[in-house]
Amino acid sequence: MTRRLSSTWLLSGAIGFSLIAVWASPALAHAGTGAAGGLAAGFLHPLTGPDHIVAMVAVGLWGAFLGAPAIWALPVLFPMVMAFGGAWGMLGLPLPFVETGVAVSGLVLGLMVLLGVEAPLWIAALLVGSFAIFHGYAHGVELPEAAEPLAYSLGFVVATGLLHLIGIGFGSLTKWKAGRIAVRTGGGLIAITGLAYLAGIL
Repeated sequence: MTRRLSSTWLLSGAIGFSLIAVWASPALAHAGTGAAGGLAAGFLHPLTGPDHIVAMVAVGLWGAFLGAPAIWALPVLFPMVMAFGGAWGMLGLPLPFVETGVAVSGLVLGLMVLLGVEAPLWIAALLVGSFAIFHGYAHGVELPEAAEPLAYSLGFVVATGLLHLIGIGFGSLTKWKAGRIAVRTGGGLIAITGLAYLAGIL
């Protein structure tokens, strides 16, 4: 059952990524190198910060740990709310404690995985959605002036989705005892990374 669910999710992700690529291709062809540069910059941006990477992987890990419907609901919710936070940042509207919120997201989500917290879906969604705003805002305010906003946004949303898929794939190991230990250990490492950012060590 778990294997079938994981396979279905990975297949859906691959199909979704393919559809996005097909949809984006005409725009890139007409917009020239500017849009392509914006797409590449947006895709690479979440991958350049360990604080972003660990939190996004943790969303997939926790979703896989909680099982359906959280396994797909949380990874879908995060980039949707993150896009809202990105727009907020691009508009220059104030949001306090952004870096703190990003660091706390890694700490808290890592602890959820480490401790195996089986929260109700609405609580998990509220927590993940709240953190997504900070991540999106951080991306939005750092949007390069030369980048195409739509292409840049699409790039970082796709990268976020792929990081969620990595978390889900690793989280699917929980059906084995050794896998559960590995997943919880991963949650602990994520929490430590978040704590290090919160303390200013990283």
